[in-house]
Amino acid sequence: MPTETPDPDTESHPDDDRLQADVEAALRNVRDPEADVNLFEAGLVDGVHVSEGHVVVEGDLADFPPQEAEAVTATMVRAATDVDGVGHAHVEHVQSRPDTGDRRVGITAADRIVAVASAKGGVGKSTVATSLACALAADGASVGLFDADIHGPNVPDLLSVSGPVHSDDDGNPIPVDAGGIEVMSVGLLSSSAPLAWRGAMAHDALSELFEETAWDDPDTVVVDLPPGTGDVALTTLQEVPVHGVVFVTTPFHAAVSDTHRSVQLFEENDVPVLGVVSNMGEFVCENCGEPHDLFDGPDPIDALDVPVLADLPFDPDLQSSPGATPDGVSAHARNLGAAVQRRLDEIWSVDVPDGAVDLRGVSPGDRHDRVREGFEQVDSGEAFYVVSDRDPTPVRAFLLELAPDRSFDTFEVKRQNPETWILRAVLA
Repeated sequence: MPTETPDPDTESHPDDDRLQADVEAALRNVRDPEADVNLFEAGLVDGVHVSEGHVVVEGDLADFPPQEAEAVTATMVRAATDVDGVGHAHVEHVQSRPDTGDRRVGITAADRIVAVASAKGGVGKSTVATSLACALAADGASVGLFDADIHGPNVPDLLSVSGPVHSDDDGNPIPVDAGGIEVMSVGLLSSSAPLAWRGAMAHDALSELFEETAWDDPDTVVVDLPPGTGDVALTTLQEVPVHGVVFVTTPFHAAVSDTHRSVQLFEENDVPVLGVVSNMGEFVCENCGEPHDLFDGPDPIDALDVPVLADLPFDPDLQSSPGATPDGVSAHARNLGAAVQRRLDEIWSVDVPDGAVDLRGVSPGDRHDRVREGFEQVDSGEAFYVVSDRDPTPVRAFLLELAPDRSFDTFEVKRQNPETWILRAVLA
């Protein structure tokens, strides 16, 4: 017959109280040699319940990878069963519920959203996305990682996290904590069965997660996209205000050619391309210490005409599970995080020239008056600047109406980012 789990709410027997105290004392003698804390101090034991020699230890092992959790569970059971009077002991795994208060629903809760994309699978995209998120977190940012690769959600395995996914009071899913990083993934919501979703199903599932996930106000959310330019990538471009995309590719001509088409897709959808990560282009021989190229011929990545954010070798350090602390992030990942930060600042930090006419947020009826007032204060040969949240090229005709006998020495419009244009004009 199966053993019944003791009910902790039933009235205890004096012998049970003594045995519980002995079991708790035995568990307190189990220490982590590295952290020098016992199981209670480490927060791994939530409670101990005893009934007629049967012991139930409630353990919170959610932060452990499966194999380590099994080892800790075995240690707990062994410590309990070694106590005189214990006939049977087992561990019930519990997980502390996350704080459900003061959360913001929807991926737009983040100040910045960075997508990581690839044209092909198997180029290390998810590894790069996870390493980037950990590098940003190790640098002090509050970071979320959204695994949008619904057909192959690898992020939970890379970070050694698992469900269950809890919800807030309104039923919105709360990301799982992975050492300080908020993680949301379809892989946390489903079993290990293959996810064979067709276009409409994939679109609906992803849209719901984008809209309903309850984040704890992250500075940045890194979105790991599936490879290619299918429904999920298009859904992300349509529904998420992506501040920049990082492309991952190997320096192989076919992969780079496909990446070029993906870059064009994102640019056509007004997503700034931060740059490309060249992955697994070489390895360093353990015996001779010399680097060796894995792909023959000239590097085709230069033809993409986008910044190279990182050139990552085939390195075991990049294949291990990263952490969100300086010690848990490789030097390659730290350099990548710094390069992404620089590109975001370069694209989104607008340096407004002195005396520029700033039309951002100005109503259409007031724009002409602002431009006229600013233009009238500029002398011949001086540069006239306009900063706008829409293409200011039509201003050229208006300026020529204001000065019909003049011509331009210079008239140029630069799009700083999807939300900002800068016009510079110099009248002869």
